[in-house]
Amino acid sequence: MNPYRNYIGGDWTEGQDAADNINPSDTRDVVGMYARANRADAEAAIAAAHAAQPAWAATSPQQRADALDQAGSEIHARRAELADLLAREEGKALPDALGEVVRAAQIFKFFAGEALRSGGELLPSTRAGMSVEITREPVGVVSIITPWNFPLAIPAWKIAPALAYGNAVVFKPAELVPGSAWALAEILSRCGLPAGAFNLIMGRGREIGDTLLGDPRVNAVTFTGSESTGRKIAQACVSRRGAMPKFQLEMGGKNPLVVLDDADLDVAVSCAINGAFYSTGQRCTASSRLVVTERIHDRFVEAMIERMRGLTVGDARAAGTVIGPVVDEKQLAQDLDYIRIGREEGARLAAGGEPLAHIDGKPGFYLQPALLTGTTNTMRINREEIFGPVATVIRVRDAEEALAVANDTEFGLSSGVCTTSLKWAAHFKRHLQAGMVMVNAPTAGVDPHVPFGGRKASSHGPREQGRYAAEFYTTVKTAYVQP
Repeated sequence: MNPYRNYIGGDWTEGQDAADNINPSDTRDVVGMYARANRADAEAAIAAAHAAQPAWAATSPQQRADALDQAGSEIHARRAELADLLAREEGKALPDALGEVVRAAQIFKFFAGEALRSGGELLPSTRAGMSVEITREPVGVVSIITPWNFPLAIPAWKIAPALAYGNAVVFKPAELVPGSAWALAEILSRCGLPAGAFNLIMGRGREIGDTLLGDPRVNAVTFTGSESTGRKIAQACVSRRGAMPKFQLEMGGKNPLVVLDDADLDVAVSCAINGAFYSTGQRCTASSRLVVTERIHDRFVEAMIERMRGLTVGDARAAGTVIGPVVDEKQLAQDLDYIRIGREEGARLAAGGEPLAHIDGKPGFYLQPALLTGTTNTMRINREEIFGPVATVIRVRDAEEALAVANDTEFGLSSGVCTTSLKWAAHFKRHLQAGMVMVNAPTAGVDPHVPFGGRKASSHGPREQGRYAAEFYTTVKTAYVQP
C-alpha cells in the first residue's frame, strides 16, 4: 500500500515513515497508510509558508474568496464520500459525520465572503487637519494543530480564516485521523493557492511539535486539544526567544446541563441524550454533568434510562447506528477507568457502561453509553474531562443550587439550562460562567457564523469562527495621515 504523502511547498512529499490508519469500528480494516513527518519536514513546511506568505497576502480579496469558495463547493459536492471516510477513520456515526462535512463546507463558504468584507476605520485625529486610518493586516505564518474528534470541521474553522485574511498555513492534524486532513489538503491543492500558502504535515506531535512552536518564522499558533497539552503550548510560546507568537487555545470542558423542576421532560431528556452521547460523547462541548433539581430528578433519570435503551451502538457507517465506537483502545480504557472510579467514589451505574468487544462480528472499541447517578460535584468524575459517552447526574435542591454547582468547575466552555420559565432562562443566561449558553438545546453544536470559545481553563485568546476570527488571524495597524 502506497502511503498518502505530506503536502509541502506545493509538492506531495514522503515522510520519515508511515503509519496505518485503523478503523475503530473494525480494527481489521486499514483505511490507509499515511506519511509521518520529521523535524526536517516541519522546517521545510515553515520555510515554504514563510516564502509564500507575502505574495498570498498581496493577492486581491476576490482571489482569496474564489479559492475558499471553490474548496467549500467541492467539500459539499463530495459530502457523502467525505462523511464515509470521516466515519470510517474516527468512528463518528454516519449522520453526525455528514453533518460535520456540511459544516466544514459552510465554514469555507462563510470565510470566502469574509475575505471580501474586510474593512477598517477612518477617524478624525484630535490634532487639526490630521486623519487616522485603522486597518487589519495578516499576522503571517500560522501553525494549526487540531484534535481527532472533529477531523474536518475544526481544521476548516482554523484554515479558512487564516487563508481568508492572507496568512500562510502549516497544518498538523491529530495522528489518529490523517485521512480527513489529507482529503482536505488534496482539495485545497487544486484551489488556486500559490505553492507554500498551505502545507500539510502529518505525524506525531512529539516529533514535530517543538518545531511548529519554536521556529521564529511562525507568527501565530492555534491549537485545539487537551488542557495539559494546551498549557505546554502556551509555555513554549511564552518562552520562545525573540518575538513571541500569538497563540490561541481551545482546551475542553466539563459542561453542565441544568434541568429545572419546570422543564419540559421530553425536551430535557432529548437535550441530555444528544449533548452527552452523540458523537460518542467525544466533544469538548458534551453535556458531561447533568445537574437536576429534586422534584424532577427521579422522572428525569427514569426517562433517560428508557431513552438510552434505544441508542443503537454499532459500526459508525452501518444504517441505524446512533453511537459509534470510541476512537481507539486508549480512549476506551480511559472511559472504563472513569466509570470504575465513579463507582468507587459512591456513584451508581444506572445504565450502560459495558464494553462490547465485537458487534456483528467486527472487533472494535465499542462502549455502551453510561449514566452514573447519585454523584456529587466533588467526585473526580465531575471534576475531570472524561471525553467519552459517560454522563453523571447531580441532584440539587433548587435553581440557585443548580447554578452554583454548574459554575463550580475550572472549565467554562459550554453550558445549558432546560426550563419553561423566561425568568430562569434569563437568569441562567446571565450568570452561567461559560462562553456559550444553550436554553432548551443541547450544549453541543454551534453555527458556523458565530463565535466559538470558552472561559476559565477552557480557552485562551480570541474566539474562533464568525467575524470574531479576525481578532486572531490579523493584526491591527494605526496610521496617521497629515495631508
